[in-house]
Amino acid sequence: MSLNMNTELKEGEVLLQAEGLSKRFGGLQALSEVSFSIRKGDIYGLIGPNGAGKTTLFNVMTGLYIPESGRCLFAGRNLTECKPHQIAESGFARTFQNIRLFGSLSALENVMIGRHVRTHAGVLGAILRNRSTRQEEEQIEARAYELLDYVGIAQHANEIARSLSYGDQRRLEIARALATDPMLLALDEPAAGMNPSETVVLRQLIEKIRGDGITVLLIEHDMKLVMGLCDRVLVLEYGKVLAEGKPTEVQHNPRVIEAYLGAGAAKELGITVEEEQA
Repeated sequence: MSLNMNTELKEGEVLLQAEGLSKRFGGLQALSEVSFSIRKGDIYGLIGPNGAGKTTLFNVMTGLYIPESGRCLFAGRNLTECKPHQIAESGFARTFQNIRLFGSLSALENVMIGRHVRTHAGVLGAILRNRSTRQEEEQIEARAYELLDYVGIAQHANEIARSLSYGDQRRLEIARALATDPMLLALDEPAAGMNPSETVVLRQLIEKIRGDGITVLLIEHDMKLVMGLCDRVLVLEYGKVLAEGKPTEVQHNPRVIEAYLGAGAAKELGITVEEEQA
């Protein structure tokens, strides 16, 4: 099953543009003048140490927080003061760092709920249960099955969400986000808690999603996953942009190695701080 996502933007054109985003919580400056752009068709990585402002940036872009200054343009539309559901309707979907499934509902029902931003029946249709409403519900259920199959967990469609393995719950979250028909899918640490084999499956899924025309924004601590998967990477430190560029440029940047990767992580990537200082 292919997602076949089409937009008026051409491959390589700017889909999302963040301009000078700043956010403060009391005395803490969580974001400070953060600017970057994501092109249609990219897998774009966002990395940084704990407390760097990565999830805050996600929350600002997806409407959970309103920035003090700056704006976020998505396919030419200013999302800065939009509500989360309006942003989802515009084609910008996300998952969360902490899994947020409806644990007592089935996997299928979770994905069907994600489809609500593309439905038309409304309250009256739900009450009257007319023919068009029933047809739409059948289409929603069929689409949910397709998406569960797409992420590789169709066999668990009727199982309660909380009974699924951790990796399958992560994939269920992705299926639910895909149910909104996004142009851009933002994944907040999807590999967190996964074992190596689950991470391989996740990488294959992300590549498949991009192959079907959906741009991906990825927050992740797994450096091998990020550097091997992303087209470009943004590094945050204390709410500010530390570096931005291709993975090879970022992982060889002495400031990134010193401030974030450290000698141990750099060694895993075949880099040493001494080499960069030579």
